[in-house]
Amino acid sequence: MTDQYIGIDLHKAFLQACAVSATGERLWEGRFPRTPAGFEALTARCTPRSAVAVEASTPTWHFADAVASRVGALRIVDPVKTKLKAGFAAKTDRLDARRLADALRRDSVVGIYYPPLAIREARELCRSRHALVQVRTALINRLRAVLLRQGIADARRLAKTADDGWLTEFALPPRAAASVAVLRRVLATVRTEAARADAEVRHATAADPIAITLQQVRGIGPLLALTIRAEIGDIHRFATGAHLASYAGLVPRVEMSAGRARYGRITKRGSPWLRWALIEAAMHGTRRTDRIGRWGRGLAVRKGALKARVALARVLCEEIHRLWSGIA
Repeated sequence: MTDQYIGIDLHKAFLQACAVSATGERLWEGRFPRTPAGFEALTARCTPRSAVAVEASTPTWHFADAVASRVGALRIVDPVKTKLKAGFAAKTDRLDARRLADALRRDSVVGIYYPPLAIREARELCRSRHALVQVRTALINRLRAVLLRQGIADARRLAKTADDGWLTEFALPPRAAASVAVLRRVLATVRTEAARADAEVRHATAADPIAITLQQVRGIGPLLALTIRAEIGDIHRFATGAHLASYAGLVPRVEMSAGRARYGRITKRGSPWLRWALIEAAMHGTRRTDRIGRWGRGLAVRKGALKARVALARVLCEEIHRLWSGIA
């Protein structure tokens, strides 16, 4: 039986805690630094029967790893679905911790998935690789713009090959030449790091049986397979492929009143990396020669390519759920 319910308002430098009993009586409050010593001081006031709740944020996983084994239960709270501050005029760190502790006591918090370290490491790898590619694209676009302003029209070659030695053939004004030199140096570094990340992704994918299986879906390669595998984590969190599509933010918003339903744009809630991976796979999936591919191409003609990709991504959620559930 739980002896105290502890709400944690977590910040970058510190955390505010409040503990209440099963009857709602406030037991203790305190502010602790977000350091190993602070975590030790916090857990010293906990027991093996304590329940702790903390809202999901950037530093949450570090905190959770530090205290999870020292308390009876740990809940990572969805701040969007758990409306702790609605209807209150005042908002302070102390009040936030109190409200979270009371919501935990009443079991009115909505928890989220707490992925194991291996899954978080795979997520970090894929997200870092994705960020490197975005930086690489931004640098190429910047370099293209500089060249186009100097009348060099064949700048598209920059995206096709890492060999940019041909740029030395042009006589550029001093400032433009300096900009091109800087951009080339930075771009070479980013390309090297992106290639290294690609190799790490392929190695991690080859070592993961689920990621290997996901590549059976047409349009899913090593990068997309590992991204989908890491962002989902555990397929048994979702009863159906439709639930998975909802988690990825690929379902339309629905407003219903007086028996009439109005559908809007997709919600875009959930993991943006999972949504990107599924839509990217759907884009390649339009080349499929089976029934799903023909349906996707027909939908693109009727509704447009973008809507067809989103619809095909939802279909891929069903396929991924069925395939993954069969081996997990």
